[in-house]
Amino acid sequence: MKERRKVREFKPGSVFYACLIYLFLYLPIFVVIAFSFNTSKMNITFKGFTLEWYGRMFENRQLMQSFFNTIIVAGVSTVLSVIIGTLCALGLYKFEFKLKNVLSSSLYIPIVIPELVFAIALLIFFTSLNVSMNMATLIISHVTFSMPFVVITVRARLAGFDRSIEEAARDLGANELRTFLRVTLPMISPGVLSGGMLALTMSLDDVVVSFFTAGPESTTLPLKILGMVRKGVSPDVNALSTLMIVGTIVILLTSTMIQGRLERKL
Repeated sequence: MKERRKVREFKPGSVFYACLIYLFLYLPIFVVIAFSFNTSKMNITFKGFTLEWYGRMFENRQLMQSFFNTIIVAGVSTVLSVIIGTLCALGLYKFEFKLKNVLSSSLYIPIVIPELVFAIALLIFFTSLNVSMNMATLIISHVTFSMPFVVITVRARLAGFDRSIEEAARDLGANELRTFLRVTLPMISPGVLSGGMLALTMSLDDVVVSFFTAGPESTTLPLKILGMVRKGVSPDVNALSTLMIVGTIVILLTSTMIQGRLERKL
């Protein structure tokens, strides 16, 4: 006899509890979006609806420059983190060598240690080399703390990888590069994409590491907003934040669709 599936009873208390959690998580985001249309310059009360700040946002050169710096740093560091992290994960998965366990464990150090300690360590490292803080040091720092997330996600994907598929490709005459591009990479691409999204997210909202490793000409948007908090955040910052939220949702939906297609192909 087939076992009957247990039908869960509808509990209003559970629904109410779930709604409170979602409200707690997303209410600040809705407030930022709402106040981007506020006619008042003070983000205290909502006085009226306007689209003025979406136009004046582009007139704020310092704000837009910090936004472009953020996009450049996040984009470059994400690409580098994905490339280095994927190769590192493949190396740890395929090869056996001395101190492999030590190297694998050391990848968790940037994740486990406090971010402030990690930022100070990077600052000491750059100053000991007499390197002035600029966009390059900021990108290197972001790659350093983003790359371990890529390695972890790709290694999780490689855990269920069937090596016989690579061996079959090699038996059919494909060289190592062709096997990697046509067989291995498509198989682990969902893990690579997930790691890239994590690296991008970590880079976009980083404050502590950027504060210690950014130069005067490489101020990112989180640092710019942090400096504006004492005097008050203007509504054009809310407008830019709203556009970034919309862009993030579009990127997230696109990556989810791509990852779903890749999963179906596999």
